Amino acid sequence: MIDERAMTVTVKTGAMSSTHRARWGGCRERARRATRRWRSISGATTNSTNSAPTATTAKKSAMEDLAPRRSGAGARRTSDLATTAKVGAETTSATRPVTSRDVNYATQLASALAGLGLAYGLVKVKSVLDTPSRTYVPGENTVGSEYDAWTEEQILEYYWGEHIHLGYYKDEDLARGAGTLLGHRVKDFIEAKEDFVDEMYAWSGVEANNGGKPMKILDVGCGIGGATRRLASKCVGSASEVTGITLSAKQAERATALAAAQNIPNAKFRVMDALAMEFEDDSFDMVWACESGEHMPDKKRYVEEMVRVLKPGGTLVIATWCQRHEPPALTTEEKSKLQFLYDEWAHPYFISIKDYCSLAENTGAMTQVQSDDWTKQTIVSWRHSIWAGVYDPLPVFSRPKIWYKTLRDIICLERMRRAFGEGLMQYGMIRGVKK
Repeated sequence: MIDERAMTVTVKTGAMSSTHRARWGGCRERARRATRRWRSISGATTNSTNSAPTATTAKKSAMEDLAPRRSGAGARRTSDLATTAKVGAETTSATRPVTSRDVNYATQLASALAGLGLAYGLVKVKSVLDTPSRTYVPGENTVGSEYDAWTEEQILEYYWGEHIHLGYYKDEDLARGAGTLLGHRVKDFIEAKEDFVDEMYAWSGVEANNGGKPMKILDVGCGIGGATRRLASKCVGSASEVTGITLSAKQAERATALAAAQNIPNAKFRVMDALAMEFEDDSFDMVWACESGEHMPDKKRYVEEMVRVLKPGGTLVIATWCQRHEPPALTTEEKSKLQFLYDEWAHPYFISIKDYCSLAENTGAMTQVQSDDWTKQTIVSWRHSIWAGVYDPLPVFSRPKIWYKTLRDIICLERMRRAFGEGLMQYGMIRGVKK
């Protein structure tokens, strides 16, 4: 006997669609009819043996009637499941990540090699630029040779003017953005240098110390004579005599030519070693040293020679780049930064502001030794000089032979700016009076 429950399909997960319910409902109804016919046939068989052929025939007919219908329902169900499986397979295939692809190994290899080559090139360039190229060499006039080259190239003079030293920026200049990229024209770079000479002269107190304008001034490390000529023409006037000395013959030649062109006959220039000056003792009312101490291999001898040629009652004034005072001791990183600054621009070494004061006091001939830090007033000069080139690059672009050297100078200018900004370097001002 066929149990009706055997024909019932229970869907345990999810709701059956209306189409499926209709199909399975029809199937169940056919199953009920077949069951009833089967029961009637069974009852007939029990009551009469004569009706056996008829019962058997009826039973067979019922089974044949049921079989094709069941087969049809099963086939439809199988077809539906197959369709569902196919859709599921297509969905899975569409969402499954691609695990295989066509690879052009030759292109990938070429790209990888090009990337490695570029990385190596950048590392190599950085390594070259991080390696100082103009190291001071004792006994070889390294400083004089470098300034000879700079003078002949004329690039330094074009951008820095006649004054190869930093400029002076007042608080109001800084407030207006002087020296920055956008404030490049707030204050002219060369004007800032002229202001520095005027401010340094006023700060020295020489007129008060001397009882009037000094008659004889020595400019130690004069470059192409910018400060020398301004002292002779503006600060003290034609009644005084100002002499500038330098290790560079080319600088002395250029300084003399500029003095003649500007009609400043009381400014004179000589090639001379500041550590072994040819002047007699007590020769000058004022000894002026603006950014020359950085290049001196013997700072003690440098100060002693300037004091020697200074007259009693005369004024010594020094402006120089200094490293911070110790203690605390310099870190390994600070030493590395300083070493680059030493070796890129032919500097033997730097000392602190306090060290310069001690050197002056230890001569035993100086009194009223005082100092100041002008980092704030001068620090924007480093980048101001770079912006001057950014706004007017033609002199560099038109001369490919100096591109590399100019690039190195720009990098060193920025490194100097950072060193002063970090407090590793300071702009030292030292003054005193000879007893």
